[in-house]
Amino acid sequence: MRRGGKEKMSTNFSSYEAVTGNRIFSTRSTSRTELTTIFERSSAAAALWRRNPADVRIDLVRRYGKYLFERRDEIADLISREIGKLGWDAAGEVSAAIAKVELSISAMVDRRADHWVDADRSIVERYVRFRPIGVALVLGPFNFPLHLPGGQIIPALLAGNSIVFKPSEQATAVGAWIADAWKTIGLPDDLFQMIVGGVDVAVAAIDCPEVGAVFFTGSRSAGQSIHRQLAGRPEVLLALEMGGNNPIVVADTVDPQSAAKCISFSAFVSSGQRCTCARRAIFVKENASDQVIAALIDATDSLPVGLPNDSRSSSIGPLISATAAARLHQTYQRLVELGCNPLIPWKVDQRCESLVSPTILDAEGISDDALHEIGEMEWFGPMLVLARACDFDGAIKVASRTPYGLAASLLGGTREMFEHFAVQVGTGIVNWNGPTTGAAGVMPFGGLGASGNHRPAGYHAIDFCSDPIASLQQSTMSTTDPWSVAN
Repeated sequence: MRRGGKEKMSTNFSSYEAVTGNRIFSTRSTSRTELTTIFERSSAAAALWRRNPADVRIDLVRRYGKYLFERRDEIADLISREIGKLGWDAAGEVSAAIAKVELSISAMVDRRADHWVDADRSIVERYVRFRPIGVALVLGPFNFPLHLPGGQIIPALLAGNSIVFKPSEQATAVGAWIADAWKTIGLPDDLFQMIVGGVDVAVAAIDCPEVGAVFFTGSRSAGQSIHRQLAGRPEVLLALEMGGNNPIVVADTVDPQSAAKCISFSAFVSSGQRCTCARRAIFVKENASDQVIAALIDATDSLPVGLPNDSRSSSIGPLISATAAARLHQTYQRLVELGCNPLIPWKVDQRCESLVSPTILDAEGISDDALHEIGEMEWFGPMLVLARACDFDGAIKVASRTPYGLAASLLGGTREMFEHFAVQVGTGIVNWNGPTTGAAGVMPFGGLGASGNHRPAGYHAIDFCSDPIASLQQSTMSTTDPWSVAN
């Protein structure tokens, strides 16, 4: 049902409700001429904004947090309508976005505040200050259209940068709400500007010479395209937050019911549309894997599937679009072709072609080449593949057999086993006895390998919003000849 703007720039653009197909937002795609003006004004705004003391920036960001809190039901409803997120899930996203304000302020104070290197400044003062980058182009995702862009926009503004924001073309109404919010709370003109359109608009925006940084959240292929586009422009900071093929390993005897619930939550929360969702569950054969798998199937079959406006509460909602569901079905068919056995087959609700039920496939007995191909895949939806290993080390090898490195989790085992797992699995998020989707706002959030480019977000997002400047300072010129010291 979802439709979007055409690829050609300067055309009409609309966004639609995920479930009903009703138009929810309409405007024109941003033209190349408009982009030139927007980035010139953004650069000028950044030059003024950086002169403000940190207290002024903090005050405005807190006003935004207050605005979110006061209108949390309004924005949660809009998120639910535009991307089809269930009510409880949308409310959780808004709560996370509100919390991001104080977390970002704390991160700036902890990690990016100007400071003296030492207390003894009697001769030479050693001082570190932080310089904002300038214009930050933020390219937002659809799955968390408020929280994830906010996790980059807020620290960037705190650090003294200006923002040009292009929301996902599938969540532009939420993007417009965010833009209106910053305007309403009194952010200076041109400091936050939104651009609208598809891939062509993002490509043209990246090419603008005023761009100082590009912050992207999305797929591996899109991130790689941006990386190639910026080749030869080392002065532009690039922070990529990409997807994963995340493993959850059951390494030792565990309570089958508890493990089943943890695995199902990891794989299917937010309809599998979180980058940290588990895509593969790996079992050690010598343990009671059959009991855990049986409990997992029962737990998954019992998950209520429904639409945001259903009278009963649901655990699994629709995907972002029918196109996304069709793409996921293609992946399902390929997995079957590779020899995977559907334990819970593909199923779509007749009421809505994007309402896909959780699917589980068993990869036991397939070839090594097929396992390798599965590890290379990237999918975004409620689908889980089960695999086996002869022992714990073998399970780690299967888990790490992927170019991605976002999240992983170990269920069961000892602390020594977990420490070994954390070192060997090769992901930026490694959890123990909890879901792969578990993350804390006071910690970094980012992946290794094909899941990122060494720019973790979360609490550490403030780090890629400024450059450290080192100074050796003396109030008077030294009478010592520097050449005499050198010789």
